[in-house]
Amino acid sequence: MSRTVTIFDTTLRDGEQTPGVVFPLEAKIKIAQQLDKLGVDVIEAGFPAASQGEFEAVKKISNLGLESKICALARIVKRDIDTALDSDADMVHIFISTSKIQIEHTIKKSRDEIIKLAVDAVEYIKDHGRICMFSAMDATRTEIDFLKKIYKAVEDAGVDIVNVPDTVGIATPFKFHDMIKELRGTLNVPIDVHCHNDFGLAVANTYAAVLAGANEVQVTVNGIGERAGNAALEEVVMILEGLEGIKTNIRTKELVNTSKLVERLSGIRMPPNKPIVGANAFSHESGIHAHGVLEDARTFEPGVITPEMIGHRRRIVIGKHAGRHQIKKILEEAGYQVDEEKLTKIVNKIKELGDKGKKVTDLDLFTIAEVVLGELKREEKAIVVDEVTVLTGNKITPTAVINAEVEGKRKVTSAIGLGPVDAALKAVKELAGESIKINLTEFRMDAISGGSDALAEVYVTVEDDEGHSFTAKGAGEDIVMASMEAIIHAVNYLMLMKKKKK
Repeated sequence: MSRTVTIFDTTLRDGEQTPGVVFPLEAKIKIAQQLDKLGVDVIEAGFPAASQGEFEAVKKISNLGLESKICALARIVKRDIDTALDSDADMVHIFISTSKIQIEHTIKKSRDEIIKLAVDAVEYIKDHGRICMFSAMDATRTEIDFLKKIYKAVEDAGVDIVNVPDTVGIATPFKFHDMIKELRGTLNVPIDVHCHNDFGLAVANTYAAVLAGANEVQVTVNGIGERAGNAALEEVVMILEGLEGIKTNIRTKELVNTSKLVERLSGIRMPPNKPIVGANAFSHESGIHAHGVLEDARTFEPGVITPEMIGHRRRIVIGKHAGRHQIKKILEEAGYQVDEEKLTKIVNKIKELGDKGKKVTDLDLFTIAEVVLGELKREEKAIVVDEVTVLTGNKITPTAVINAEVEGKRKVTSAIGLGPVDAALKAVKELAGESIKINLTEFRMDAISGGSDALAEVYVTVEDDEGHSFTAKGAGEDIVMASMEAIIHAVNYLMLMKKKKK
């Protein structure tokens, strides 16, 4: 029998509690709109009583007219609840400590007093016509009998949903499964779970809870959150849908876009091996794996999830583990015809670079191929840059001006950016114009020497509107010019490849 689990996203509340992360109002609105586009059922927009700015943000998001329900967090304090109600949120999420250690060291009240406070708060919220969620904070360190008692009391008071939070991340999947199953046998209201990742078990615990009967899961995009973070939305959703056939209302094609937006606005860079949305999630370097994937992606990928399903792309990566088949395939797609003898020379050179610890880019491969084939194509550059001027300073908006020849025609472009590199890269994008739509998907810089005159290597990956990507690098003492060199190389090859295909 098919099930649907609802997705409660707390990126804007618990996610913002990540040390060092602050979402200004504009960022919160962008994230809320993207979460709505993603199909999240509930967006916890914030804790209105925390500050005036937080109140205004929740109120603004509540009045955006989104399809997702908007939730506001509140302590079981009348002032907090009134502030949450005034924020126009659809739902008020209240919480109170229930574990022995938190009762003794924080609220210092009897268990009967705690139950009365919870019941009174639920009734107050319901009297105001709002959806009410109740959380027994630190539930996984709370005696099960007391947990059942307080949840049953708020259920009788009219609560709409109860949340079981693993506040300090000490649950394990089997124990958490048993706890949720026992609560499910006691309660009639929907059960929600909120898992922290202190031991790396947040996603596993959330999954176990759903199998035990939980109706809703609290997650954050990219798993950001307090301490080690929360259960990652993208991982939980794809486990439920891809492995268990449990439905959600998430539009999975928006997962990568959502991840990238939160990554950019939070400043927390995702590791390339991040499951589902990481840059390497569908990348293959090993010759055996790449050969299999080129024949049938299911050979070395799960099969129940494809890159297209989540808005990702599959990449065949060049490196010392690369095989002949994949290198030949990449070269042929770029318009190079190689026989077996020349292919051997190219493959051996790639492996030599890899053995020396070098990251092998697409540009490296094509340059090696051109040398081996005796077909240097330097004169075929679509863009030839003659002059670059970059302005920046304390009171100057970073601006880049580029004078170049684009496919035989003189062109001058300018662009402003967040910094000199950003401005220069945007100016290059303007140079390419209508002939090719490009998007910078990766930018990485490594210092290769020390001192104030340090040399830097800049790696960029550029993708066109048809999904073709190209990785190139530039090097020099001037970071802006190294960045320009790298992106111009990448754009040139993408434009030439497009021209060849036509």
